[in-house]
Amino acid sequence: MPYDTYPAPTPLVRSLTTLPWNPSTYWGTGRIAPTIPNSRSMPEPKAMANRLTQLDSVKVPPTFASARNARYTRYTPDDWRASNMSNYMASDRVRGGSERVRYDAARLCREIDDKTNRTQTDVGKKLGDRIGDIQFWKTEINNETDRVISESEALSRAKGVLEKTLAETENPLHVAQECLYFREKRQGVDLVHDEVEKKLIEEVDIIKRCQEEMRRLVQDSNNQLSLNRAAQHELEKDSSDKFSALNLDSQCHGMRNTSRGLAYHDGVERVDNSTSVPETWAKFSNNNIQRSQSERAASTDKRNQIEQLLNKCHTVMINQWNNVKNALTDRIREYVDAKNKLQTNLSQVLQEISDMEKNIEMLKMTIQAKEAPLQLSQTRLNTRTRRPNVEGCRDPVQHRLVEEVGEIFESIDNLKAKLRESENGLQQLLRMKTSLEQDLSIKSNSLHIDREKCLSLHSQFPMSPRVSSF
Repeated sequence: MPYDTYPAPTPLVRSLTTLPWNPSTYWGTGRIAPTIPNSRSMPEPKAMANRLTQLDSVKVPPTFASARNARYTRYTPDDWRASNMSNYMASDRVRGGSERVRYDAARLCREIDDKTNRTQTDVGKKLGDRIGDIQFWKTEINNETDRVISESEALSRAKGVLEKTLAETENPLHVAQECLYFREKRQGVDLVHDEVEKKLIEEVDIIKRCQEEMRRLVQDSNNQLSLNRAAQHELEKDSSDKFSALNLDSQCHGMRNTSRGLAYHDGVERVDNSTSVPETWAKFSNNNIQRSQSERAASTDKRNQIEQLLNKCHTVMINQWNNVKNALTDRIREYVDAKNKLQTNLSQVLQEISDMEKNIEMLKMTIQAKEAPLQLSQTRLNTRTRRPNVEGCRDPVQHRLVEEVGEIFESIDNLKAKLRESENGLQQLLRMKTSLEQDLSIKSNSLHIDREKCLSLHSQFPMSPRVSSF
């Protein structure tokens, strides 16, 4: 740092008495008899007795000035003694005044030296107090800076856990959506809006709501991190300013009258009204610390919200996952029961079809077996129609033969009606067999979808959001 090498102007003000000449010498006589004009060539004596008056009968004729001066002297001995006494008294008075001035000057110098020393001591004390205040606030600011940095790091870790959990929620969402897609491949009557489908749709809604809350909280965490960084920036800037001020005040505190680099700086003592005062200075740092504390409290609240949201979403999704799993298990049990019943009914229908086919064969054989008795009865009747004359009477045999033919026709009609009924029954059994087989196939497909695909996907929860210690 360059130092000012110009000679400093002396603070003492020169007076006329310190000049190398004495302008008051000429006027010394004027102080004794100020009425004597300096321009007169023939001065008169000072004593009235020695002066020439109008009573003198003899007028001195005009002569040379030297003759007149010799005849009439300028001063008398009294004047000379009075002048000496005046000089003595003036000398004593001047010396007394000079001594008083010297004593006053010495006293003033001592007082000013003492005052200057006291002032410097007081300034040094105040500089020491100021350095202590700066160190105190700097320590508080540094501690608060460390705390807000730690809080920001904790919030960043919590946000990282939240973002990781948000990404992992895509797994159960994908599983639920895949199960819904798989169950759309159900067929026929099994394509029903059952409890499993309701739980799956509810699970998708729950996961999407949790994802929306997580995204909102991630955005809020980013905003809070920005506010934390802003508060940290203000604290670091304040700490840097206080570090510079502490170095400068420490440098000032170490300065002495014999220190190097001292110089005059004109006008530096003038007050700048734009600078701060101790109250506003302390309030500025206090406001920065309070702002940082407020942001730290908000950041802690955000971390608590993240922890609560992770716990809530984990609990809700796990419960819904188990509900879907239980609903799938119940639905699979229903499918198995229905399939077993269908298989039992199908077996019974197949057995009934077999019995019905035998019955139809029996009816056909029975109808065929009635042809011979019918032919016999009709042949007998036809043979008896050839009886001659009165022999062709309607005797009991004739009546019985006619009844026999009627009974045989009626039996054949009844058998044929029963045959048609049996054949219709067989067709219904065959249609039922086809329907049962189709329904059994549908149930097998639905059972395969729910048990082999959906339940296998829901066997284990595909994410484990653990709330770590932030």
